[in-house]
Amino acid sequence: MKPKFTSEFFAGNRERLRQLFTGTAPIVVTANGLLQRGGDSSYPFQQDATFWYLTGIEDPDIVLVIDKAKEYLIVPSRGTTRIAFDGSVDAAELTRISGVQTVVDDKEGWHLLEARLRRAKHVATLSPPPAYIEEHGLYTNPARAQLVNRIKMSDDSIELLDLSQHVALLRVVKQPEELVAIQAAIDITIDTLKDITRPSELAKYAYEYEVEADLSRGFRRRGASGHSFEPIVAGGARACTLHNVANDGPLSSDELLLLDVGAEVSHYAADITRTVSLGTPSRRQQAVYNAVLEVQEFAFTLMQPGALIRDNEQKIEQFMGEKLRELGLIKNIEHDEVRRYYPHATSHFLGLNVHDIGDYSRPLEPGVVLTVEPGIYIADEGIGIRIEDDVLITPNGHQILTARLPRHLG
Repeated sequence: MKPKFTSEFFAGNRERLRQLFTGTAPIVVTANGLLQRGGDSSYPFQQDATFWYLTGIEDPDIVLVIDKAKEYLIVPSRGTTRIAFDGSVDAAELTRISGVQTVVDDKEGWHLLEARLRRAKHVATLSPPPAYIEEHGLYTNPARAQLVNRIKMSDDSIELLDLSQHVALLRVVKQPEELVAIQAAIDITIDTLKDITRPSELAKYAYEYEVEADLSRGFRRRGASGHSFEPIVAGGARACTLHNVANDGPLSSDELLLLDVGAEVSHYAADITRTVSLGTPSRRQQAVYNAVLEVQEFAFTLMQPGALIRDNEQKIEQFMGEKLRELGLIKNIEHDEVRRYYPHATSHFLGLNVHDIGDYSRPLEPGVVLTVEPGIYIADEGIGIRIEDDVLITPNGHQILTARLPRHLG
């Protein structure tokens, strides 16, 4: 089924945000901005997920204002050179997509907003991230910080209210349209992986980048916009680097191949990992694979309404410890020992972002979509194995959205 997002979907999200945010302060949310790639060229534009969730708009730099029953879009003006290269922004089209009836230019829009800010003590927005996230080695899009600076220029004394928790509550439970989009992304990923992992196909690949190329082709020809994240195609010991995205290593028939990939459809992500043998798996490779599969089967039993992700993680860590001990990798089931071979969490939320927002301290509830992805990584043996599936929490338990894709090593 092809996902369809109408202006009613986005208008409904804005209304739900109004109801959840009970204050009287104006809500101001910005689109992302373009990021320089080099010279006068930019990286491919990626819209801020929450701005898209509230408007459906793909253009950069636009600002949404929600002020009680009143709402409008502020659209920056473009010079003739920018219009010649990037085109102009069609106000009527913005209204058709978003359902926001009032679209104003930068000068008029900020005049309206600044007049309102002078009468308000607070403004609700999304707090900007740090300019650089050291843990991940990432520079962040500066659009939210720029918005805050512009607001503070209007009134330095105004207090900012962070909408992050409100937005997380809205986005974590998926609506029917969102589930259709996620399933479409999953189905495209499954069909592409089925093609690529046929023994006759695997035998033709000499390098990881050849697999990546066929993934990209398979996603696009089946209707996806592309990858929902940088694909991980890692043979042998390279699979022990969790986010190995170079995808340029040679492949060998005595190694395993880890594929952590996902298509993107209408901004929604799939996230699936399969580990396959490029030849006949050794007894050790099969034993480690079976251990990961058993951990995943155990983890599935914990995915139900009312469960806490952090409690699930502790139970899975203990079960993983038993499997690692059986494999002779550890003697005692202790946190640091287990995490030497299993250094990541089992689950994360999935949706508009592959690592979607959500409150990990809240119990799971129907409509939540998350991953289940245990793994074991033994660098000195050149074995890295992860199995990842996408799961929907239902009123009575869970549904494995990726169940069509087999889980076997070879």
